[in-house]
This record gives sequence, structure tokens and C-alpha cells, in this order.
Amino acid sequence: DVQLQASGGGLVQTGGSLNLSCAVSGFTFHNHAIGWFRQAPGKEREGVSCISNSAAFTHYSDSAKGRFTASSDGAKNMVYLQMNNLKPEDTGVYYCAAEYNPYYRCAISTSAYDYWGQGTQVTVSS
Repeated sequence: DVQLQASGGGLVQTGGSLNLSCAVSGFTFHNHAIGWFRQAPGKEREGVSCISNSAAFTHYSDSAKGRFTASSDGAKNMVYLQMNNLKPEDTGVYYCAAEYNPYYRCAISTSAYDYWGQGTQVTVSS
């Protein structure tokens, strides 16, 4: 079974940092892209970042660019999202998701992703 599990969320103050982790299993890591998404209360789920297979390519939303960094460790089947300089508008439930994608590209469209994990709550206080 394909499984993804996000963890590492928490409560931080504005300007703080968090490092989210996504443990993946049940599929070949090298031909899937992993995306990070978030959903704030009352809002639609939005893409934050993605990392292609082999970590050859990363992409960020405008709000995440310059503050968030996606990385992966294929040997451990782990994907990470380092979030710095957090702002209250970053608050939400963060999800990781997998897309079959053997190319060195990825996108942060929710419709592209086939498998989703349970989210982790990130709360940034002002």
C-alpha cells in the first residue's frame, strides 16, 4: 500500500521555524514527485512546494519562495520541508502527497497528486 505520513508541525511564533517530515512507503521513490500542500480553516487546499524524483527539481509557491526549502533522502524514504521566517498566514494543516512522475519536473496542483497522507497542524502565532 502507498502510504505517506506528515509530521513535525507545531505552534511557533512569527519568525520561527519548523521542519516538516514526510515518511513515504509502498512506491518507488525515484519515479514519483512529492508535493507539500496546506489548508487553512475555511480555505481551499493550496500547493506550497514540490520536489521531483531524485530531488533534481524543486518548485515553490510565491508565498513560500525564499522561506521554505524542500529536500529528500531517498535512502530513508523521507521528504522534508524546512520552513523559516514563518508568518501567521502560514497557519494550516500541511499535507504531503505523491504523484507518479518519472520526469525531473513537478507542479503544485492538487489535482495532479494521486496519494495523500494525513496532515500535520502548523500554527503560527502573531
